Parts: sequence; C-alpha cells; structure tokens
Amino acid sequence: MNRMRELVDILNKWAYEYYVLDAPSVPDSQYDKLYDELVELERSTGAVEPDSPTRRVGGEPLKSFERHEHIARLYSLDKVVTYDRLSAFISRVKKVDPEADFTVEYKYDGLTMCITYEGGSFVRATTRGNGVVGEDVTAQCLTVRSLPLKIPFKGKMEVQGEAVIPLSALEKYNLTATEKLKNARNAAAGAVRNLDPSVTAARGVEILFYNVNYIEGASFSTQVEMFEFLKSNLFKVYPYLRVCRDEEGIISALEEIEVERKKIDILTDGAVIKLNSVRDRAALGYTDKFPRWAVAFKFEAEEAQTVVKEVRWQVGRTGKLTPLAIVEPVELGGATVRKATLNNFGDISRKDVRIGSVVAIRRSNEVIPEILGCVEHTGRSVDIQKPAVCPYCGSAVVEEGANLFCPNRLCPPRIVARFEHFAQKDAMDIEGFSEATAEQLNKKLGLVDPSQLYALTEADLRELEGFKDKKISNLLAAIGGSVRPRLDKFIFALGIDGVGKVAARDLAAQFKSIEALSSATAEQLVAMENIGDITANAIVGWFADQNNTAELARLLTFVTPVWEDGPAPSGALSGEVVVLTGTLPNYTRGQAQQLIEEAGGVCASSVTKKTTLVVAGEEAGSKLAKARSLGLKVIDEAALLALIGRE
Repeated sequence: MNRMRELVDILNKWAYEYYVLDAPSVPDSQYDKLYDELVELERSTGAVEPDSPTRRVGGEPLKSFERHEHIARLYSLDKVVTYDRLSAFISRVKKVDPEADFTVEYKYDGLTMCITYEGGSFVRATTRGNGVVGEDVTAQCLTVRSLPLKIPFKGKMEVQGEAVIPLSALEKYNLTATEKLKNARNAAAGAVRNLDPSVTAARGVEILFYNVNYIEGASFSTQVEMFEFLKSNLFKVYPYLRVCRDEEGIISALEEIEVERKKIDILTDGAVIKLNSVRDRAALGYTDKFPRWAVAFKFEAEEAQTVVKEVRWQVGRTGKLTPLAIVEPVELGGATVRKATLNNFGDISRKDVRIGSVVAIRRSNEVIPEILGCVEHTGRSVDIQKPAVCPYCGSAVVEEGANLFCPNRLCPPRIVARFEHFAQKDAMDIEGFSEATAEQLNKKLGLVDPSQLYALTEADLRELEGFKDKKISNLLAAIGGSVRPRLDKFIFALGIDGVGKVAARDLAAQFKSIEALSSATAEQLVAMENIGDITANAIVGWFADQNNTAELARLLTFVTPVWEDGPAPSGALSGEVVVLTGTLPNYTRGQAQQLIEEAGGVCASSVTKKTTLVVAGEEAGSKLAKARSLGLKVIDEAALLALIGRE
C-alpha cells in the first residue's frame, strides 16, 4: 500500500507538470512504466487510492444525469459591448470606492463548471445549470487530466471554471473522427454533457479555473489573491491577469486581449472585468442574475444564440431540399441575422434542432450563418417534420442518405437555380441576369432550359415587368456576348454535380473539347490528378442522361466553347500548385483563386504529391491533415498576400 501511495503521488506530480504547467520533467515511457506498475498493484490488492490517475479512464456510460444543488449560487455575468457601457460600469463601481482597481481576464467560450472539494480531495463536478442546481458530471470530469484529484487546501470549497477544448486538441480529434466537430465551444459542452465518459476523454477537455465560489476556513481580500490561491492548489489557470487602476488601463488590456485571443489555443469571445477588492464586492451586491461588481466585455460576435421560429425547405438546381431556419433576429458580426442554414434533414437530427429551441449560429465571410447545434430546448420546442413532398411542385421526394430530393426537373425553383448558375460570372458571364429575371422568364415566358435564352427577342422581353429599352438592349447584348465562352467556363455552366471551377478547368485542359469530355469513361476521369470516383461517375452520368444531352445539343447550336493552351502566366507563384482549404477571413474561395492564378499559380481541388502549397483558413479539415502528412508547406491568408505582394 505504501508503494501504491508513492506511485500515485509521483504520477500525479508528473501529470501536473505535463497537463497544467506544460513542462514535463520525464519522458512518456517513464510515466507509462510506473502507471503500469500501479495498475497491476491495484488489480492484485483490489484497492484504489481516491486520487489515483487510473480513475481518469472513462467508465461505463451513465443512464442519466443526477441533479445536484450547489453550495453557493453561481451567477452569470452582465455583458457590455461598447466602451460607453463599460464606462458606466466603472463609474458605478467608483461611486462605492473611488480608489477601486480592477482585474481583466480572458472570457473563455465553453461550459461553466462547479467543482467541489472536501478534506483536500475531489468530491464531484457539476454543470452550472440554472445557477442553483446543475447536472452531476463527475464521471465525465474524472477523465480531465489537468483536474486535480487532491489539493493542499483541506477545507470544503467549490471552485468555478470553464470546460474548454483547446483548438489544437479539436484539430487533432477531427483528423480521425468519423463525425467532425466544427465548433470548440459546442464540442466541449457536448463532451461534458454526454452520458458516455469515454466521449469526454476522447475530445481532450480541459477546465480553466478563475473563481472560488465557496470556501470554508479561508478568505480572500482581492481577485489577485484568489488567482494565486488557485495556482498554488494545482488548478489550471490561464496565465493572464491584468490589474488596472482606471478606464484607460482597462481599455488598453481589452485591446491587447482582442489581438492576442486570435493567436491562443483557446476559443474566447471577450474579456471579464472584475472589481479587485472582495470586500467592496459585498457593498455592490447582486441583481437577480448578475454580480454588480463584474461584467463581460464581448468582442464583435462571430457566434450568437437565438431561437428557431420556423424552417422553410428550399430546392436547388439538383433538386436537393435544403432547410433554411428562420430565427429570432440577432446581432452577429455587425449585421442583423434573421435566417440560418442547415445542410439537410440528417443535419437537423444530428444537431437536435427543433422549432422553438435555442440554437448556436455562426457567420463568416458575409454568408448566411450556419446553425452549429442546439443549446437548449424550451417548453415550446417541437420537432421539425421531414417533408414527404416537394413544397413547390408537390412531387414525392426521394431520400438518398441524409438528403432529400425533388425528382421533377421542371420544378420552378430548380429551373430558376439552373438559369442563375448558368449565367453567373464564373460560368457564361451574362451580365445583368438575376434571380428575378430567371423567375419572370419561367413564369411569364415558360422558359425551362438555358438554351432558350439564345432565342429571346426584344418582343419577348417587353412582356417582363421592369424591362424597358435600355434593360432589354443590355440583356440581349450580354446574352449575345456569351456565345464564345472559354471551355472551362462552359463546362462549369452545365451544372454537373461535383464539378466546380477548378475541376472544370482541369477537365478542359485534359479533353480540349466538350465532345471529347462527353465520351470520357469513368476510368479516364479517375486517372486525372484531381477527379475522384464520385465526381467521375457524376460526369459520366450527366452525359448519359437524355435530357442533358438534348439540352447540350441545343446549346451547341448557339454557343461555341473555345480552349487554347496558352503559356503559363508568370508571377510570384509561378510553378506552384496551390490548394485552398477552409474559410479565409477576407476573401471568398473564388477571389483567392483569382489572386493565385494572377500570380502565376495553378489552383488544384485536392491535395496530391504534385501539390506544392496549401492555403488554410478556418475549419480546414481533411485537406490540411493530408498536406501535413505529406510534409507540404501550409500558409494562411496573410502569408499568401505577403507572398504575392498584396499585403
């Protein structure tokens, strides 16, 4: 038993150095050797020390969460988003103590936790819940390697922290995960509030501590003193705490955090400003929800929470039904958001989204926000029903995997989307053509195929609302100007499933004509560098469809695609084969591709041994992982702009 105690103490010391201090003192092999010895001793004796590291292995799944009442209530924080409101908070505090100073810390974007200790030993872990009662997640938190199971302080206490998943841990998890996790905050909450503790263990959850919620036999005079107490009792804290005397100092700290938070390994969405004096906090007191002595300063939102009001099903050019959530208006990234996307019905089920429920949404690069997942169901929550028929034409929907399709190629929104895709700048580049124009052409003139655009007359267009002489002349000129498109643009305009702009260019360069491409076999296509089985079969299937080939024949009576193998452009990226992955901060995929090609680079759609450079943005996934496995050079948007002289 003495040897077991000795092993537990040694292993816990090494784990603290590794997981909390990020300063391991021994190699993994030495740790593993003693760990194996401890496991064998526990097996042979049947005894396990309360703070044994073997307790951190996720056990059997639980049937349900137990409810637990906190010793002291946990409050949330009031939020401010402008310096004016921050100034009002500071003035309110200064009225109580004109000499008051403040602390500024990072605000972590995770799940609030309450951890109880007695006699120096870990007792339980609970979520914040409603502040009075939370869910017992002890089994889950036992798997958190940085959480101390034994501490020097022997009194009874509750400490408060935030369960987070480091961004590096999330990236590592996604390399092998069947279902990728898009958001660190939701991933952390889902890991802790999961009935299977092995899920918590697999995701690499950490808990960063920042507050002592209740303590017996001790007290603190300042937040700084509390911060030092947490560190001395082996709790993991983020090593940033600024003490500021006035508003100018606080704003300086906020500006520092806003810059640095984008470089650290933890997802943050703001900073927390607290009155440093614990004695003066009592004088300020609490509202029903918040302490009056602390606020959270929120930076410009990248994510937000709102309520789903309804779901509308949209039909695209391929017939795929995509759910669009109409949400309660919410400010996000400087804009008022009223709708958000979901990928398909499988996405709705996986994210447990219901009408009336609170959801997390994310917006980037000016696109419609995406729903990341459900935050909370309410008494008004109802399931979203899977449509049995197309909401536009009434055709029975076809289910393929997680997706639903309208099989009717004459369904009005499919026709409109087909026209829009065909006329866009990266395809036939018919300037002035819009969704509204496509809708009128279908409803008023009965057009269903892009080839019919080339037979339009001035008299036809006069029947459309809003079409006067100049608009008619401009549209007819734009249609006439599109009759000699570049072959790759024409291929893209056809709307073959899975064939984007890069793949269309590769196909044009390989086959030189639409006739040669139309007779290509799947084997020939797969032999190309960037065409996989799915895309190859989609191309062959498109040309095997009689409706498609009939429309292609009609198009070719008006349109002559051209292709010339010109000299490679010169520039800073000459000779580079570049792959774009993830979401870039300031450029769309098409804009970035144009910059690369203007600099002499060649854009490819997938990472291969011929790839020389990968530009990775947010949420880069399997392409980034493959690039790293091949040892390829990976840069971000800023480095790309520096490389091509566009800083």
